[in-house]
Amino acid sequence: MQDNKLKSEIKQELEAHPNVDYQVEDLADALKYHGSAAFKLIIQELATLERERVVVVTSEGNFKINPQELKLEGVFHSNPKGFGFVAYDEELEDAFIAPDDTMSAMNLDKVEIQITKPAQKGSDRGPAAKVTNIVERHYTHVVGEFFKTENDQGYVGQIKLKDKKLTGLKFYVTDVGINPTPGEVVLADITEYPKAGSTDTMVGVAKQVIGSVDDPGIDILQVVYAHDVPSQFPEDVMQEADAIPDHVLPEEMEGREDITDQDLVTIDAEESKDLDDAVTAWKLPNGNYHLGVHIADVSHYVKEGSLLDQEAYKRGTSCYLTDRVIPMLPRRLSNGICSLNEKQLRLCMSCDMEITPQGKVIKSRVHPSVMRSKARMTYNAVNDIIENKDAETREKYSDLVPMFEVMGELHQILYKARRRRGAIDFNDDEAKIIVDESGHPIDIQLRTRGTAERLIESFMLAANETVAETYHKLKVPFIYRIHEVPEATRVKTFFEFLTAFGINVKSDPDHLSPKTLQNILTRVEGRPEEAMVSVMLLRSMQQAKYSEKCVGHFGLGAEYYTHFTSPIRRYPDMSIHRLIHFYEEQGINDDTKAKYADAVAEIGVHSSETERRAVDTERSVDAMMKAEYMSDRIGQVFDGVVSSVLKFGIFIQLPNTVEGLVHISRMKDDYYQFVEKYMALVGRNTKRTFKIGQDIKIKCVSVDVDQSAVDFEIMDIEDTPVSDLLPKRQNHTKGRFNSRNGKDNHSRNGKRRNNNRNDHKSSHKFTIEKRK
Repeated sequence: MQDNKLKSEIKQELEAHPNVDYQVEDLADALKYHGSAAFKLIIQELATLERERVVVVTSEGNFKINPQELKLEGVFHSNPKGFGFVAYDEELEDAFIAPDDTMSAMNLDKVEIQITKPAQKGSDRGPAAKVTNIVERHYTHVVGEFFKTENDQGYVGQIKLKDKKLTGLKFYVTDVGINPTPGEVVLADITEYPKAGSTDTMVGVAKQVIGSVDDPGIDILQVVYAHDVPSQFPEDVMQEADAIPDHVLPEEMEGREDITDQDLVTIDAEESKDLDDAVTAWKLPNGNYHLGVHIADVSHYVKEGSLLDQEAYKRGTSCYLTDRVIPMLPRRLSNGICSLNEKQLRLCMSCDMEITPQGKVIKSRVHPSVMRSKARMTYNAVNDIIENKDAETREKYSDLVPMFEVMGELHQILYKARRRRGAIDFNDDEAKIIVDESGHPIDIQLRTRGTAERLIESFMLAANETVAETYHKLKVPFIYRIHEVPEATRVKTFFEFLTAFGINVKSDPDHLSPKTLQNILTRVEGRPEEAMVSVMLLRSMQQAKYSEKCVGHFGLGAEYYTHFTSPIRRYPDMSIHRLIHFYEEQGINDDTKAKYADAVAEIGVHSSETERRAVDTERSVDAMMKAEYMSDRIGQVFDGVVSSVLKFGIFIQLPNTVEGLVHISRMKDDYYQFVEKYMALVGRNTKRTFKIGQDIKIKCVSVDVDQSAVDFEIMDIEDTPVSDLLPKRQNHTKGRFNSRNGKDNHSRNGKRRNNNRNDHKSSHKFTIEKRK
């Protein structure tokens, strides 16, 4: 055995597992060296590595790689005060980066770091580190209004940056690109990033004028460009779409089952134009139910590898923004031949199911077909038929009323079956923002989810599960929608949080079932802590995504799940239809399995990324429009509910879903201490307490539309409930915000802090699968 070789192997093993403490026996086993002689040599080499500061000895006498020797890669999260945190390991605390150690990295840059001070055992602070290299820039371009000042540093002008994470930075435009006119909104590529000596400056080239600052809807368009969402279809893509017939040709019906005699209906919102699913149901003689879910066969028109297909892949999903939709496919397809319009012959992919009164699918068949919708129904009309028993509506659709009543029965059966298996049902309010002709928001209305909305949700879930199970059991490459079991550490933290409310959960976090979490929500239903528990449960969840691996959907309590029902607006759904056609036409064998073996994984990763991009864009537009709505209501008083509590203040949500911040600097009546165990802010002297779910009266005091920021002030603060939540022997300087000057006395405590006012929203990673 060569000592140098052994030394190198020991170092490599420790570097490969930097978070593991090794006993000498563990190292010997890992390196497959046995016997007393090898044991002694390992000890000798460990001693040498320790003297060279490559290895450290833990307090338990074990060995691990010296963190200061490691170069780790992670994502940088900036703070307006100049410091930041790097998330480099899901299991470990983020590394704190001091202002002088950031290398001027920008928010969300991928960076390489070196640990300068390891986390101390027993401390609630994470490690400290310095950025040693910027691996990949998150921002490659900016969007904003072009303007000129008397101090443009010799450049042609500047761009006003609206992105909250670029606050404090100046962007200068060179004369290399186009020369914009003040007031134009431009897209500019970044050529110079912040650096030592000019940490607040970027330089770039103006590439494209996207409109004028006074154009209606330009504010939304800025957000779209800032998030890299493709908003214009290239000319060659439009030409390819225009070449597709606007009606079904006779030869296209060959090989498809004709279901035009069935009572098929679409049920959507009034404003929907891309109708991609139709349903039917009836009672069978044996007491079971037939459910037919028939989906537009978009893959028939968007051929694999075509320009349309490439553009759809690039977009990944449609993006829904207040008063407009950025579609995945040109409207000639999405609103035309691919939309299941009333009375029109259409090609579709069908999922027929036989379902027992207990909600179990005992027979199913997935096949291509041709259909004709009998009626274009709206949620309101179906709710009038099922819920309100409206005589006029029931008379209008008298021939379909019996089917709708059967659908209502079947929905209840499916819903109860999901509940029995533990599906978690979060009741999130959704808002619809109403704008005037100029695009200015004039009203915010809550969307109500009646029986019709829930009925369609139940039917789509059933079809998605059935298709996923069918092709998983065929053992072919496929794309699944997965929601993994929450991480045990997060679940353990959540269970510890529950003990503060007298809820003791006897369940193993490493072997969690959705039924356990569903039971927790049931236990707190109607109680004051219901909102708080729901929020904390959401934060413990993982994010749903697409994958080639079928690991189930935890939140739905489903063993098999995919996205099959929305191919007009989601690329994975269209890809699944393409796979179904391929396996039906080519058969299932080693050759056909090999064709898509690699492609499904790539589609899953890319589709997950484009989905997150669309969600971020939708949230940004939503927040901006709500801020603009509130800008007309400064000085008005509202009733709200505490939606989140953080060190620097409390977020208040109004009944219309608008959310604003009461910064702790505005709470001048006391010094407020953040009690993490209860997610509460408590006054040191008055014991006034603010917790999630608490009713509160506030006044809108300021709005920054560019930053999508709404600021509130508490009214009648003397009416605030009091508590004894503060620890008895409280060190009043540790972890406390000084409400008189708004300074954070312990911003490095634990994980990176949500110093950005909108960061708290990003932790809500999980939502039940719904159809838009």
